[in-house]
Amino acid sequence: MPEKKLRSYKLYIAGKDVEGDGWVYTVSAKSLLEDVFTSVSLKRELEKNPKSDAAGHPYVVGRCAIASDASIDLATKAAAAAASAWAAVPLDRRMRLGSMFREELMRREDEFLEILTAESHPLRLARWELSCMKQIYSEESLYWYRQRMHTEFEHGGRRLIVRRQPDGVVAFNPPQNAPAPSAALAVLALMAGNSVVMRAPRSIALSTMWLMRDVVGPLLEEICAPPGVLNAICSNPKQTLDRWVKSPLINDIFYIGGSEEGLRFQERCVANGKKPILELAGNDTIVVWRGADLKKAAEAICESFYGSGQICMVPNCVLVHPEVAEELIAEVKERAKLVRPGYPEDEDVLLSPVRRSERFFALLKQSLNLGGEIITGGQRTEIDGTPSQTGVFLQPTVVRVNGLAGARRHDIVRSETFFPLLPIVVPEPADDDALLNCFIDFVNTNEYGLRNSLWSKSARVVNAFVQRVVNGGLLKINDSHIGFLPYLPSHGGTGLTGGVYGEANYPILKTSHVQGVSIATDISPHEAVFGA
Repeated sequence: MPEKKLRSYKLYIAGKDVEGDGWVYTVSAKSLLEDVFTSVSLKRELEKNPKSDAAGHPYVVGRCAIASDASIDLATKAAAAAASAWAAVPLDRRMRLGSMFREELMRREDEFLEILTAESHPLRLARWELSCMKQIYSEESLYWYRQRMHTEFEHGGRRLIVRRQPDGVVAFNPPQNAPAPSAALAVLALMAGNSVVMRAPRSIALSTMWLMRDVVGPLLEEICAPPGVLNAICSNPKQTLDRWVKSPLINDIFYIGGSEEGLRFQERCVANGKKPILELAGNDTIVVWRGADLKKAAEAICESFYGSGQICMVPNCVLVHPEVAEELIAEVKERAKLVRPGYPEDEDVLLSPVRRSERFFALLKQSLNLGGEIITGGQRTEIDGTPSQTGVFLQPTVVRVNGLAGARRHDIVRSETFFPLLPIVVPEPADDDALLNCFIDFVNTNEYGLRNSLWSKSARVVNAFVQRVVNGGLLKINDSHIGFLPYLPSHGGTGLTGGVYGEANYPILKTSHVQGVSIATDISPHEAVFGA
């Protein structure tokens, strides 16, 4: 049997592999479920002694070099040095990068899925994450981006241009729960004409470094981008963000993380003249009206449990018309049984391990004390689904909350939980007009604003939601809550999701700014101001 080759990534700065200050190692997610002691021991041994024979252990899948302060600054300087030359490259040449990236991802799909499952992403969810990238970089979406980046008009003997110009150097801080798919958004910033510095999370760096170094880097070389347009480093978040905020060379910082930390970070960015682009928490609502297809609505609702709820864009709360509440709850209870734990390589697995579950039980207890009722779940479970006090998985858990007026007293309704813990809010009976107004108000007053969904066959109800729901970056009607589509945004939102400047996030637009241009032929300035 041939010896296993360890994936190994140095820092990637100015088109070169640069030595780091030590290494961090990735062990497979399966190993953490099979033998957590051996997995942790292997990581510790290798980080002390990289030449150890432990590198050949089947549990060890890769390593990434760690950046020092000097390396972080070197990556920033390399990006700044390349920015003006890359911005001068014609837009159509830069736009080619999007289709090239999509084609390369499809060609290397198996490799991408293998790395994500090694990092604990269930295989089916890894495919869903790949589907996001395919839609973001689809022909339809790329066409839409191109139209917004540069549009021309003829008017009164003038050629008028409305175009977007790159901001300069964009720094990316992807999250630990989905680093590579989030890092893939950097390609849009590159297409806009920016240079990029990417921070791979130190605790889970492998997929991000693979994507930047082995996929995006070679594509940039193919279209003759200047060295330094893309830089990728593995580093600690505070160490890196502090340096980015203070650096005069960084223009935008794309921050993905929790709302509380993100809003504080937004203030620091503005105070230091940086544009903060925030992707924070989501606390999405699904509304189910009477007459809706309840089986399909239950399918969408149970997307809440995918990845054990550790995905910002899954549903977090259900608001149901009281006339169909009992039937919907029964459908959701049955559907939740299909969401099970297991090894991430297993095609049928949708739950991920939850290492710190104390808050899950605290949230559940608080809701029960306020009158909530457990419909299903509420326990830890082993990998085979057996309830256990020591299991590393949590059962998909549904809690019924009666009454709309006090629903947000329950923390599981008011805030993102990041657990497989779903409240179904059942309002008091009322006439449809009053309920419709209350439902829309409930959605619009959510402090978060990522995605919202409605299930209804009533044209009147659908139209009311489309016209009046202003909260959120995306509204889905009778559709998968987490599914991706061309043209529509995959990320972004309002309130605690996107901060002060929150809206649907198209990174190619967010990392650029509008500029108007007029090119006149034989125009009298005097007449242009005062008329003929």
